[in-house]
Amino acid sequence: MDILKLADEIIGGKRIRRGADTDFFLTADLDSLCTGADRIRKHFCGEHVDLCSIINGKSGKCSENCRFCAQSAHNCTGVSEYSFLDKETILKECLHNEEKGVHRFSIVTAGRTLSDGDFEKAVDAYTTLHEKTHMLLCGSHGLLTEEQFRRLRATGVNRYHCNIETSRRNFPNICTTHTYEDKIACIQRAQKAGFEVCSGGIIGMGETWEDRIDMAISLAELGVNSIPINALMPIPGTPLETLPRLSEEDILRTVAIFRYIVPTAQIRLAAGRDLLQDCGKRAFLSGANSTITGDMLTTSGNDIHADVSMLKAMGFALGQESEHA
Repeated sequence: MDILKLADEIIGGKRIRRGADTDFFLTADLDSLCTGADRIRKHFCGEHVDLCSIINGKSGKCSENCRFCAQSAHNCTGVSEYSFLDKETILKECLHNEEKGVHRFSIVTAGRTLSDGDFEKAVDAYTTLHEKTHMLLCGSHGLLTEEQFRRLRATGVNRYHCNIETSRRNFPNICTTHTYEDKIACIQRAQKAGFEVCSGGIIGMGETWEDRIDMAISLAELGVNSIPINALMPIPGTPLETLPRLSEEDILRTVAIFRYIVPTAQIRLAAGRDLLQDCGKRAFLSGANSTITGDMLTTSGNDIHADVSMLKAMGFALGQESEHA
């Protein structure tokens, strides 16, 4: 397979569908694969980079048994536990990130979903953020209902985050308190309510390359707009604590493959950027065009000023990619 020729074919309209032979992705020269992915990114996404920051709006005591997660009540990690933050604290963090040059902000909460009381707090917080900032807003609150999605959309939130985590085949190895089908149904409810969707997963959890490729194809089939790729940072106290950390080459190959399979989406570097040299600079030349920035990730964070400086020096443009919804 001529990997650069394939990149040109994808630019011309070819798409990699379920059932296609994808073994060539695993043997392709990494430099050529990344060059092709960068070519695809430039054609479909241009030089804009999407920067988002998150705040952990509610921490710990999660009922779900996700094997990677510090916040699961099933895992003994010593994570901080607190109830839904007050809106003043959330607004202060949002304004700080806006001042630093971030243009999307998300409240993330632990748990299968939100209680009625916490959902009302979320609605109040997002309404305030929409009124007092110019941030694009994203929410990440688990498996919401259709009515909750409609109300959330009315506050000005225009994107919803719900990771599928891995392939359908591998999902039961990662979590058993909810299903892959629950995730898909949640994404479809969000889309029905008018949301863009941010959905990706975690690599390095013992999955195969076929699982990673299957995840990318599933996200393409769902029409996901933003795909966060997290590299597992094994957390003591979780069932995955002894897994080896991924190599930079593994992460770069994954990022490039996702760009080939989902050419028009934002491919977003998320947790695990500490595994990459130079804050992931090479990944932005291998198909990535978005990142989570700031100090609020569970396992690692990147300084906003450093990210902005690096990306501008690379020739990327920063700023809102769509109107304030």
